[in-house]
Amino acid sequence: MKRFASIRYRYIFSHFHAVFLTTITLLSILLTIYVLFHPAWLTSEGIFLFILLYLVLSCIFSIYIGFKSSGDLKERLDYISVLITQFANGNYTSSIHFKDAYELSRIGNELNDLGKKLQSQVKSLQRMADEKGELAKTAHKSAVIEERQRLARDLHDAVSQQLFALTMMSEAAVKQLETNPELAKEQMRDVAAASLQAQTEMRALLLHLRPVHLSGDPLPKGIHKLINELKQKSQIDFEITIDEDLVLSETKEEHIFRIIQESLSNILRHAQATEVTLNVSKRSNELFLHIRDNGKGFDLSSDAERKTSYGLKTMKERSEELGGTFTIRSNVNEGTYIDIRIPC
Repeated sequence: MKRFASIRYRYIFSHFHAVFLTTITLLSILLTIYVLFHPAWLTSEGIFLFILLYLVLSCIFSIYIGFKSSGDLKERLDYISVLITQFANGNYTSSIHFKDAYELSRIGNELNDLGKKLQSQVKSLQRMADEKGELAKTAHKSAVIEERQRLARDLHDAVSQQLFALTMMSEAAVKQLETNPELAKEQMRDVAAASLQAQTEMRALLLHLRPVHLSGDPLPKGIHKLINELKQKSQIDFEITIDEDLVLSETKEEHIFRIIQESLSNILRHAQATEVTLNVSKRSNELFLHIRDNGKGFDLSSDAERKTSYGLKTMKERSEELGGTFTIRSNVNEGTYIDIRIPC
């Protein structure tokens, strides 16, 4: 049924409608003449033979002409649909060109103008991001103070509380060693699990202490350094694919590095993943960033998750500052997928 709802078949059905109305009109006129005047040249057999021949030939011509005449319209609509899809994917350099003054040509030209305006806005956003990067350098001291305060809060909320819990649990286990060894053994298992969680939290917090400006390294080298450090400190298997010849502005490199840093920190702290895939590549006129883990995932529609997803909000804001798009997919026990596209 969807096929018959297309523009081409609607075009043919409109021809059939015209044929039907014309046939009814001709039949009415001829029958009226036959009944009122009884001309010798007009017989009932002639009327119905004429109507039948007209109906058959009209249907054949309607199908042929409707199919041929709607082809150009369908092709133009397909071009417009593809262009809108390109705009939705962030490819604002695409355009279409119709040579005549057809209404769809005017719509195509308006879409081309829209693409140019969007492209100009992306450049403005990226220029603003560059200016923001320069301002961020001048405000480095205040940023350091703010980061220290945030780390202090995270240490207090996460690691400090876990260390306090470890102290209480270990003291309880010591008291149970002689009277109830089995309970003490179970409590020590809890101590080991809690210490592992505290260690993971600490690694994630230390990950935030890396320099924002990549220490002068290009983006691919900085990412490899970051991954090598994490390999030494965690049991996660990393699969890394990076275009080594990437040439980006300093601001873009800093934003992308911080996005990757934030995503890996979230994986360490929350995902409980054993495998992480990272892909950074340039496709046509855009930079594509894909991050995937096989962790426990989460429910994106949950209000509690939305309120606590500060890291995801920061990653999305950094992507949009570069004129890019941020997409995340996740389900409970199915891992998390992050796709980011940034125009170059």
